[in-house]
Amino acid sequence: MAEPISPVPSEARPYQGGHAGLVSRLIANVVDGVTVVAVLAAGYAGLNGLLFMLDPRTFEFRGTSVLGSMTAAALVLVVYQITAWSTTGRTYGHHLMGLRVVGPDGVRMWPPRALLRSVLCVVLPIGLFWCAVSPSRKSLQDIVVRTSVIYDWQPHPAPAAVAQWE
Repeated sequence: MAEPISPVPSEARPYQGGHAGLVSRLIANVVDGVTVVAVLAAGYAGLNGLLFMLDPRTFEFRGTSVLGSMTAAALVLVVYQITAWSTTGRTYGHHLMGLRVVGPDGVRMWPPRALLRSVLCVVLPIGLFWCAVSPSRKSLQDIVVRTSVIYDWQPHPAPAAVAQWE
């Protein structure tokens, strides 16, 4: 009988389920940062486009403040991460790098845990670097919230995660 085709590349199989390291996580976070910037830029362009359509004669681009932009970026990032981590366990950056964030039981996080982890990631991003010296490759956020970031190239979370939400 033929062996089923695995979505996990043969080179990645030894790492499947293992804790992700600093470099993979940093690259995933950079991709997520670029995604948030793109969402904010699209929102800014959309708002100015709407204002232009409402009154084209007196239209001027809306100014932005550093504090307002940083606050908007933080809010968008928190909502993005909560949604991703509590549904699929991965953001777009995590998906590209083959990573998944799981709770203490190895399945998806509930939204309150995802909220706490996301706020800690936004407020204390330097905590990620703890995974470089931690034997378990956990960031400070992972330790506080009891989560793990694992290599997982499967397209969907483990069946146990689905059962938890039913």
